[in-house]
Amino acid sequence: MRIAMIGTGYVGLVSGACFADFGHQVTCVDKDAGKIEALRRGEIPIFEPGLDALVASNVKAKRLDFTTDLTAPVAEADAVFIAVGTPSRRGDGHADLTYVYSAAREIAAAISGFTVVVTKSTVPVGTGDEVERLIREANPSADVVVASNPEFLREGAAIRDFKFPDRIVVGTEDERGRKVLGDVYRPLSLNQAPLMFTARRTAELIKYAANAFLATKITFINEIADLSEKVGADVQQVARGIGLDNRIGSKFLHAGPGFGGSCFPKDTRALVKIAQDHDVQLRIVEAVLGVNDIRKRAMARKVSNATGGLRGKTVAVLGLTFKPDTDDMREAPSIPLVTGLLDMGAKVRAHDPVGMEQAKKELPDIEYCTDPYECARGADALVIVTEWVQFRALDLERLKNEMAQPVVVDLRNIYRPEDMAAQGFTYESVGRAPEPKV
Repeated sequence: MRIAMIGTGYVGLVSGACFADFGHQVTCVDKDAGKIEALRRGEIPIFEPGLDALVASNVKAKRLDFTTDLTAPVAEADAVFIAVGTPSRRGDGHADLTYVYSAAREIAAAISGFTVVVTKSTVPVGTGDEVERLIREANPSADVVVASNPEFLREGAAIRDFKFPDRIVVGTEDERGRKVLGDVYRPLSLNQAPLMFTARRTAELIKYAANAFLATKITFINEIADLSEKVGADVQQVARGIGLDNRIGSKFLHAGPGFGGSCFPKDTRALVKIAQDHDVQLRIVEAVLGVNDIRKRAMARKVSNATGGLRGKTVAVLGLTFKPDTDDMREAPSIPLVTGLLDMGAKVRAHDPVGMEQAKKELPDIEYCTDPYECARGADALVIVTEWVQFRALDLERLKNEMAQPVVVDLRNIYRPEDMAAQGFTYESVGRAPEPKV
């Protein structure tokens, strides 16, 4: 199959490289000439484990290439995937579809022969209808099927998720479209990947509903963590106790500083707006957004309480990205945490294994350190914000010797309270208050 992938952001680049690895001929298109030149040199603009090697091997095999001009790739393609950004629109929280609609118009002008145009970007329900209308308006003779194929990739595990998916959702009721996309994903058939065909609008809603539900699970266990601290329970045991019920499941039941990233905040906001536009109130999803926003800022107060105030004190922050194995800083919990610490009068030093260059754009007024121990040197408190594997086995004795005060606030619960107490730390975690004395 010949595939044109419009957009070389996270979704487009990972999807394009994986399709090429399936054996398809893939051309990734982006208007950013600098990014395309960098990709041709083998420089990957995002951090995703294994992506650099995957891109390099498929470029070498001549199955993957990059260009700024979509004309030839679209004209030759069996399937054209739209994988451009859909950020929250400034002012109202709706998904901004400017890039999607612009791509649709350009695709329309370049189409030659039967083509399936697929929205892979996360788009509001009904966007496929508008994409089809724009293409037919711009090119009435185009022989085209417009389908939806939302992505469900986790940053940090995206290649495995693409090659071993829980499900592949394809939104089209057109038989020709079903055949082409069935052929695109046929290399996965040995893994028995469940290919789920639905109506286009249903596929668009599945993506939003999935992300909103996962965000709800995170927010639910965070609220249970707050209650656990008050009543003397251990939220990790609570999460295990409910997660072993297969109706609930154990994933996304990890208490912490709130969710962030490129998808959950944006998509939950957009889903609320979609519902409001159709006179429906999603009260649970609205509450999830409100609770999560408040929680991120509240983590700074948690640090302040552990240190008896922050004015004039130094706080070391370990982990800045919204999750491990990515350099993505979009809506990371570290941002409101650090700004809260600064507002309370603290001096902040930080370290992240791969995210510091991105973090400097968001948090320019803090000191960046080359390793956890330099970060902890002279600090009155150390805060673990992102659960990078590098932070799971720190030399606690060395850490304590570096710090001015042995105070650790672990927002990811990666250490055991009894181990930290044995090392002489004042240790605070999330949802794990000491057992009340009877």
